[in-house]
Amino acid sequence: MQVRVLGALMEKQVLTPDVYPMTLNGLVTACNQSSSREPVMRVEPAEAEQAVLDMKAIKLTRVVHPGSGERATKYRHIVDETLGLEPAEQAVLTLLLLRGPQTVAELRARSERLHTFASSAEVELALRALATRDDALVTLLERIPGHKEARWAHLLGGPIDAQALAVAAPAPVQGPGRIEALEQRLAALESAYAQLTADFAALREALGDLLAD
Repeated sequence: MQVRVLGALMEKQVLTPDVYPMTLNGLVTACNQSSSREPVMRVEPAEAEQAVLDMKAIKLTRVVHPGSGERATKYRHIVDETLGLEPAEQAVLTLLLLRGPQTVAELRARSERLHTFASSAEVELALRALATRDDALVTLLERIPGHKEARWAHLLGGPIDAQALAVAAPAPVQGPGRIEALEQRLAALESAYAQLTADFAALREALGDLLAD
């Protein structure tokens, strides 16, 4: 739960800065997206709020109380401040939090709106930086038989159960060139859908405020 909430806050800070910090309703909507999320989850408002408060205690999130003329409490992450992350490092960590273990190629294809990587080597450089910290934030999993590439996983959710992750890994598909193109296209569609979902949530919230007035 905390992993999904934190990933959603980190993603929306970049993708929808106009509605960030986020209200509880906006945060729940972001957590429950059916796109760009693996697995898809059903997070309740009370669960999301508790997750933020739990992470506030370890200095990963912050509660923004209503100011003058405002009614809603909002929430933001402070991962970059607490952990000292560079934008490239934050981008790949965000994707790992939201979608689980991924290959370098998958991370590059899915990171377009979060951060621009000129090459897969730049993605791997960011991953290596996160992995070689005194408090490593990611790790490289062993390559699964039948798969061409090893996957990276975050360590913010506790110890890695490599065997369980191997069982849950998607089956490999033939045709690397075609697959990469399809992955990029799918990533673009998922990002567009995520943006529409966030925009709709923001519009609904704004209309709610107007009606309340």
